[in-house]
Amino acid sequence: MLSDRETMGQGAFMSLVEILKIIVFGIVEGFTEWLPISSTGHMILVDEIIGLNQPDAFKEVFRVVIQLGAILAVVVMYFNRLNPFSSSKNGRQKDATWALWIKIIIACIPAAVLGLLLDDWMDAHLYNEYVVAATLIIYGVLFIVLESSSLCENPSVQKVSQISVRTAFYIGLFQLLSLVPGTSRSGATILGAMVLGCSRGAAAEFSFFLGIPVMFGASLLKLVKFFLEGNMFTGPQLFYTLLGMLVAFIVSVYSIQFLMGYVRRHDFKFFGYYRIILGVIVLAYFGITALAS
Repeated sequence: MLSDRETMGQGAFMSLVEILKIIVFGIVEGFTEWLPISSTGHMILVDEIIGLNQPDAFKEVFRVVIQLGAILAVVVMYFNRLNPFSSSKNGRQKDATWALWIKIIIACIPAAVLGLLLDDWMDAHLYNEYVVAATLIIYGVLFIVLESSSLCENPSVQKVSQISVRTAFYIGLFQLLSLVPGTSRSGATILGAMVLGCSRGAAAEFSFFLGIPVMFGASLLKLVKFFLEGNMFTGPQLFYTLLGMLVAFIVSVYSIQFLMGYVRRHDFKFFGYYRIILGVIVLAYFGITALAS
């Protein structure tokens, strides 16, 4: 039998292991949330390789709530631009900011409605590695095809402020595609915005902004369901969640800066090839695992 000291030491070690896993999850979330490569696909892989030693109910809510850290990075980085009450803005600039928020809200309505209605069904029927692998590959091909076509040449919309209400709504319809795991919310909205005539920079920025209400809403929905089902966070689980959010926030700042710098000099073909390779890896890994079991 283990002595009390040995038992405490083993428990401390396990807690340290969990903390290291949480840090890895935060890094993966922060880096992949804003790139069009599917954070869900990466989180599934990471969970399979270094899965948290936690109940499924907690892991399900953790995978969504950790996104709050990522979205806070957008709020902080673009705070003045998104703040219609800023004292540094004149009346015209404040009106422009309100107009931007109206477009963001309109673009989020389709995903908010269907996401609320289909959340449980999506989790039960589509949240699996094979769907993720398929969507990774399909949208990887679409990115390559789009960038190889003439659609991306001479975009009519160079700035987010030039996006019309109608275009914002259409981008919101593209965002519906991201309800399918592995699609990538940023990937779907960036792809849609580019098809609708937006430049890569404008598409990426508007995608960042759309993430604010969508991800706050998704996190709130998961938390409400978590608590309504009679679950509660333990002390360590609350710490793990906050730590994951903090790491995701820090990494997201660099991820957003990287993407905005990248799109000024390059197209999205690299991300298309990356998605295809990752999709094949996911499909092969889980396929071999299923055959071996």
